[in-house]
Amino acid sequence: MLAPGFRTRRSSSFIRFGALAALVLFAFWSFSNRSPAPSLLPIQKSQPAAADGAGSFPAKAAEQPGAHPIDKLINDGGKRYKDILSRESHTLEEAAQAYRKRRGRHPPPGFDKWWDFAKQNNAIVVEEFWDQVYHDIDPFWGVPQPIIRKEAYSFEMSIHIRNGKANSTSDWFWTLIWLDMIRSIEHMVPDLDMPLNAMDEPRLVVPWEDIDGYMTKGAASRSLWPAKEVVSEFQKLPTAGRHDRDVRIPFKRWEKTSPYWPIARRGCPPDSPARQAPLKESFNHPPEIDISNAEKHSFAGYVSNFTLSSEICHQPDLQGLNGLLINPISVSSTKVLFPMFGGSKLAINNEILLPPPIYWKGEDRFTGGEDDVEWQNKGNTVVWRGVATGGKNKPENWRGFHRHRFVSMLNQTKVSAVEHGKEKPENFVLPSEQYNLHAQADGRLGEWVGEWSEVGFVDLMCSPSEEDGRCWYTDHYFAKVDGMDMHEQFDYKYVPDIDGNSFSGRYLGFLNSTSLPIKATLFREWHDSRLVPWVHFVPMDNRFQDFYGIMEYFRGYGETSGHDKAAQRIALEGKEWANKVLRKEDMQIYVLRLLLEYGRVIADDRDKMGWVDDALKDPSIEKTWSKLKI
Repeated sequence: MLAPGFRTRRSSSFIRFGALAALVLFAFWSFSNRSPAPSLLPIQKSQPAAADGAGSFPAKAAEQPGAHPIDKLINDGGKRYKDILSRESHTLEEAAQAYRKRRGRHPPPGFDKWWDFAKQNNAIVVEEFWDQVYHDIDPFWGVPQPIIRKEAYSFEMSIHIRNGKANSTSDWFWTLIWLDMIRSIEHMVPDLDMPLNAMDEPRLVVPWEDIDGYMTKGAASRSLWPAKEVVSEFQKLPTAGRHDRDVRIPFKRWEKTSPYWPIARRGCPPDSPARQAPLKESFNHPPEIDISNAEKHSFAGYVSNFTLSSEICHQPDLQGLNGLLINPISVSSTKVLFPMFGGSKLAINNEILLPPPIYWKGEDRFTGGEDDVEWQNKGNTVVWRGVATGGKNKPENWRGFHRHRFVSMLNQTKVSAVEHGKEKPENFVLPSEQYNLHAQADGRLGEWVGEWSEVGFVDLMCSPSEEDGRCWYTDHYFAKVDGMDMHEQFDYKYVPDIDGNSFSGRYLGFLNSTSLPIKATLFREWHDSRLVPWVHFVPMDNRFQDFYGIMEYFRGYGETSGHDKAAQRIALEGKEWANKVLRKEDMQIYVLRLLLEYGRVIADDRDKMGWVDDALKDPSIEKTWSKLKI
């Protein structure tokens, strides 16, 4: 199919070629450059903050003639998935010991009730699944408890929990959805106050140096206290506003300026490329795309470390490649660390993540894949519909916006014109030689893209807006296309997922479908530790250069066979796994664990607070704590 989204089209014909030998340059890739071990814990040194991709891989497999880099990545992902499953806890005692080993503390009070709730809801319990909780909560171990408590109840939009009852004075629709979620578990939650972020965009960017200090202070309190000295009950709190009145909290200055990049990069280490690179002063030109910045999270051009791919600190060119970083719809940021809860954030932000309201509510516009057509009956096509969001695009900056770039790269006419030197690209570059694309070697990249691309904007989001959804400064480049409901999109095999103003609300719907999600994002969500790239979805770099190679691998080109069965396997594995670990019940279990941890970190006796009933019942358990590798 041809890609709607531009005014002119070149008709495509399907020409079959003889199979071309694939030359893969694995020998030039040192295994010493692999991603580090998986972790979502904040990093205190100037090193990459997380990893999730590559495990060990037999050398002989990488050296097989005709092997493709994606073969290795799928293989590595499968090994990592099996490793995760092997660490499942089957008893309360196993879960408590796994907690102590990974967290260096005792589980919080109420851990036994949390476990019972998880097992009643048939949850898979792997301690790693809650890494995001500790990434978010750990800095607060370095903040005095009275300050956290006063910050929380002083914020204008909050949920308050007292004596097992949740309430809020806010009628904002996100607040009401979150309140509904909290009320489903309120009887197990300690007294606390939860400030909420009502904006699409994240709001907290605490300087890296400050977070490093909080983490250092918090680490000093990490200890496995003797069971008989542990405080096993949460602290009771009076009505919000009637406690900690004399406590002074830091003044917050809310920054409203754009671009967002100068604000965002202060969350990076001082010696990081993001902090060292000069700031861009103009976006009124084709963006500078530096694919070398992707090397730290890639193997042979494809994402091997999806967590690291969403980090901005080693990728300074992203300041001109993402709408949020160029000109967000709204900006209201502070340097002050306080407990704000939200649905998504960048890696450098400091919000505490909840499942987004969209996921809990299950809106029709983001669902529809539960009973979609079987794989063999789907169109062998990429489909994407969306609005030209990502930030406030203007005549002088739209070329750097990520959604605009993606749609441009999936248009036959523009790709062909650039490929044959008839035009210079306004907002993208052609893939580099490392991808060894057969279609590109034949001079048919644009024509080939036109055979399988069904991509376009349903509204160009002009600034100022135009009534018909068009836009005077991008009309020469894009044309508005008809919308397509989610359930219609699942009639096609490939469903790329691209960030909007913040995270993409369709991701959960894609995972719950039998189509293949191809995901690029800068945003973190609550479920990230539960999903394995190349097993449950296909990861993509935020420059999108690897997308052509991904499609040639799965779909094939000419007479060169693709890997349709592999695509189907990932799609179905992702759906099956989502139905086990991304259910509403899993959101409840995640939030309950989160609020138990939050309830502890705000308590005066937090250092000695925990659950140790297993050791009190069986004192021999306490003797094992010194042997745990923390």
